[in-house]
Amino acid sequence: MLRLDKFLCEMKVGTRSQVKKELKQGFVSVNGTVVVKPEHKVDEKADTIIYKGKELHYKKYAYYMLNKPAGVVSATRDNTCTTVNDLLKDTGYEDLFPVGRLDKDTEGLLLMTNDGELAHRLLSPHKHVAKVYDVELKECLSEEAVRRLEAGVDIGEEHPTLPAKTERLPGNHILLTITEGKFHQVKRMMKAVGNETVSLRRTAMGSLKLDERLAPGEYRELSEEETNALRGGSGQTVTQHKEGGLG
Repeated sequence: MLRLDKFLCEMKVGTRSQVKKELKQGFVSVNGTVVVKPEHKVDEKADTIIYKGKELHYKKYAYYMLNKPAGVVSATRDNTCTTVNDLLKDTGYEDLFPVGRLDKDTEGLLLMTNDGELAHRLLSPHKHVAKVYDVELKECLSEEAVRRLEAGVDIGEEHPTLPAKTERLPGNHILLTITEGKFHQVKRMMKAVGNETVSLRRTAMGSLKLDERLAPGEYRELSEEETNALRGGSGQTVTQHKEGGLG
């Protein structure tokens, strides 16, 4: 059972405040009876819910791409900091969670969903997926550093990192592709080759690429094509991030 306002928000009728106005105007009926109370409980699988003459069919899972800004934590709740869930509170979904984590000061692509099965599959520690980061460095990365990163470096773990793909960009930027999710991995990798991370931004995870039209803090729902690619895996898998993220 769901609150009627939550159901309507999940059906993208509008935000909570917009939905309340629609209800007050008598635009919604449940099983043939107009309902104006947002707290009215509905059976999303059995009840017939009509909005402005159109029957709404419940969609259980939601998938959002968030361009996470710096200063926001990858958590569902926090007593002191703004969380990624705070940024998506107008979706109508109260059960969204981040798939993996980014450090507080790391920006970029973060998948938000309530599909636990998909998240579990994506975050399986026995699998790997390519994650791409735009890394701004204190100094230009040397050829020797590139060679070491692409061979795997010692960051104080039992084993060196898996080989990374490194593409040097103008200035002190690189695109770094890794297939692991060790704690603070990117920053530790840069330190291991004698450099320092100035800023970090994730641009892709597996088949999902950051929509560059999204400003930091903005989000959008995934397209059906993007969702299907994630569900299908596109031949790619992902490692679980430890608490605190990859930065």
